Amino acid sequence: MSKLKWLYPGMRVKRWVVLLLLGVLAIDTGTVVMLNSPVFSLWERKILAWAAEWPVNPVVSGVVLILLGLVGVALGVRNVVSSVVEAVRPSAAPDLVEHVYKTRNLQKGLHIVAIGGGTGLSTMLRGLKEYTSNITAVVTVADDGGSSGRIRDDLGILPPGDIRNTLVALADTEPLMETLFQYRFSWGEGLAGHSFGNLFIAAMTDITGDFEEGIRAFSKVLAVRGKVLPSTLESVRLGAIYTDGSTVLGESCIPEQGKKIKRVFLEPKTAQALPEALEAIRHADVVVLGPGSLYTSIIPNLLVEGLAQAIAETQALRIYVCNVMTQPGETDGYSASDHVKALLAHLGPPSVLDYVLVNKAAVSSGQAKKYAAQGAYPVRADTAAIERLGIKVHTADVLDQQDLVRHSSLRLAEEIIRLAEGRDKAKTPAGRAV
Repeated sequence: MSKLKWLYPGMRVKRWVVLLLLGVLAIDTGTVVMLNSPVFSLWERKILAWAAEWPVNPVVSGVVLILLGLVGVALGVRNVVSSVVEAVRPSAAPDLVEHVYKTRNLQKGLHIVAIGGGTGLSTMLRGLKEYTSNITAVVTVADDGGSSGRIRDDLGILPPGDIRNTLVALADTEPLMETLFQYRFSWGEGLAGHSFGNLFIAAMTDITGDFEEGIRAFSKVLAVRGKVLPSTLESVRLGAIYTDGSTVLGESCIPEQGKKIKRVFLEPKTAQALPEALEAIRHADVVVLGPGSLYTSIIPNLLVEGLAQAIAETQALRIYVCNVMTQPGETDGYSASDHVKALLAHLGPPSVLDYVLVNKAAVSSGQAKKYAAQGAYPVRADTAAIERLGIKVHTADVLDQQDLVRHSSLRLAEEIIRLAEGRDKAKTPAGRAV
């Protein structure tokens, strides 16, 4: 019955369908008259009988009818398509041809898995989505501070903050929608400090009865290019062991101790990775770790059971994007090789990484002074130390020095795509591309 709605008033389709049918009839009639022979039916014999009485030459009559029919079919098809497209075309895509062309090309792009969390991951994804829609973001769910922590404690669901940021970064939607989902309430009892997007995910989780389904619903609302997955669906807590032997539990507490971190851990240690995330890693062309907070955004994902093994076994090109600045309370005084060593201590042997992407552009003196006041300094690019670990280093200017010193979304994405497309085709004895 739903197909009959095409005949409802106001659909702006019926008249063009009728014109299309008349055009087909005219072409059939013209063909029969011109050939002076019925093709399919008794109706065409009657047409020939009528045409015998026409004063005009049958060939001329046939050609005219065929031309009129072609015009009718062309107009009918064009206007039926235009009427339908006008109703379903995305408002953000005024040029439909360009929109379709871009969408099709993005669908043929590389399959990329990005692992991390926080603003670093979101920044990178904003650039990568311009090259491919085959993106799977695997995001940490160990956050326990701010709006996410409150929702986690009050509602008993996984913290949605990093998930929300990642979804918004991959969204193909109007700027107003992005602003809405990033909006943070500054007023209202119980609302102050909460992000609208966090509350939306919480509501969708309650409606669908499942956190993962809630994320999928959010993705549809924002027209997300790719998929966003939590690294695990289990409620986990992140803890840290410091070099002085002391420990702390709680992601938000780790940087506040002001101590050098030896390693971080998850509770429970047996938290299982999401099967869909493992599958995405196995079939990826590229797996990217970072950028982002080393101990609280990237490494927590690797501690989830199954993820580090999947990264070790995948045939994908594996890239670690090193941070531009050190992070107070986490990576004070760290060079690029220190970041890599900490990552490998939790991830596995050096062979688990193929490339480390390091920024080579200098931070302006003004920005350096501003960040130094907060205890953050440019990460020293000691590339030789990384290469001694058996890992290739790719240096590039991927810096965006506007308000904040961070990676440039487009430059970083361009370098990742360049590495992926230009990877060495030679194979090791084990058959792995390097």
